[in-house]
Amino acid sequence: MHIQSFSILVPDYDAGLDFFCGTLGFELVADIDQGRKRWVEVRAPGAQTSIILARADGAEQIASVGAQGGGRVWLFLHSDNFAQDHARLTARGIVFEEEPRYEIYGTVAVFRDPFGNRWDLIQRA
Repeated sequence: MHIQSFSILVPDYDAGLDFFCGTLGFELVADIDQGRKRWVEVRAPGAQTSIILARADGAEQIASVGAQGGGRVWLFLHSDNFAQDHARLTARGIVFEEEPRYEIYGTVAVFRDPFGNRWDLIQRA
């Protein structure tokens, strides 16, 4: 078994696509109009697991945009070349909350997406 996909609440499908496909460079797997909503699926190049962009609907979901991790880092973006990816993301407008740090498990720096979710860019040791 493996995790095929998971969903992230976004305020708007196109804003989600701008970030994931534009800023991060993910691939668009599917964008299917279902009438009231869309099935929007993105994936990092070469990854097996995809992310479903779910447009927040209703007060509870809208309030949860960017808070799905409860304020913690809950998304981990693996890098094979931390320095190169850190520079590329910085050039694309990502603002890191800290300078890269070196932990026993690898090199890591935290950033927030435009919706408020906290991510680790990480290269394992």
